[in-house]
Amino acid sequence: MASRIYLIRHGETEWSLSGQHTGRSDIPLTANGEDQARALAPWLERLSFAHVLTSPRQRARRTCELAGLGAAAVVEPDLAEWDYGDYEGRRAADIRTARPDWSLWRDGCPGGESPGDVSSRTDRLIDRLDRLDGDIALFSHGHLSRTLAVRWIGLPVAQGRHLSLGVASLSCLGVDPSHPDARVIALWNASPLAQNGQPPQ
Repeated sequence: MASRIYLIRHGETEWSLSGQHTGRSDIPLTANGEDQARALAPWLERLSFAHVLTSPRQRARRTCELAGLGAAAVVEPDLAEWDYGDYEGRRAADIRTARPDWSLWRDGCPGGESPGDVSSRTDRLIDRLDRLDGDIALFSHGHLSRTLAVRWIGLPVAQGRHLSLGVASLSCLGVDPSHPDARVIALWNASPLAQNGQPPQ
């Protein structure tokens, strides 16, 4: 089992600002999003990664580059964001105009992925991560990272709705040192800009 898995969500995009679901669309970072990504570099340079994996989407790859880990990065297709299908580019409030009780975490997206699809994808990824030695950095997206976190600790995908995750944030998955068979979320949603650049303790 990997010692620690660090989840880094990409920086701000125009669609993350507007709340539009961004799955397959290859939206670039805004200028502010690039600054957010650069602010991660002093945190990440304190760590030593045996593996650096990134989503194929440019917003994640660019965040990885600006955070200082681009040279070591390998593209991992399973780190791509949920496929929102017919809801790509739409805001949750607009979707609920036609489907008032819609929940991504329960219902998934027509023409895209279901919660079961994404659960299987993240479980497959976790299985591969378990076979790697050393600490791992994963550059990915909001909903995918939340799914990965809950699946890491054995919860169903639907529980991801309880985790909030900001752009250009750092989280860490690991194990309880006293109980190595117990997986934990050791750090969640830490932001360099929100913490005046001070690294988490």
